[in-house]
Order: sequence, then structure tokens, then C-alpha cells
Amino acid sequence: MLRNGLEPWHLLIVAVVFLLLFGSRKLPDTARALGKSLRILKSEAKAMKDENGTQGSAG
Repeated sequence: MLRNGLEPWHLLIVAVVFLLLFGSRKLPDTARALGKSLRILKSEAKAMKDENGTQGSAG
């Protein structure tokens, strides 16, 4: 049924739905907040990885 997965027109439909739900005014703020959250998640994951690496080599 879903042989090809996501096609370009699927992404277009999703974008239109987001525009209708959130409006064009809130989208930049939402994207900014999402980017900030992803940066925090990435830095925390890196910190955990570094912490585990130092514990493994010290023990």
C-alpha cells in the first residue's frame, strides 16, 4: 500500500494543514521554539554521551 513512503505532494498537504491550524503568524515562533528545543536536546545528549564515556574509561 505505502510502497514509496512520503512523496512531495504528501509534504505539501502537511504544510497546508499546518498553515491552516497554526496560521502564518505563529509558524515562525513555533519553528524558532522547535529549533531551540532541538539544540537543547542535542547538547544534553552530547553531555550524557561525554559523561558516560568518562565513566567507562575511568572504571
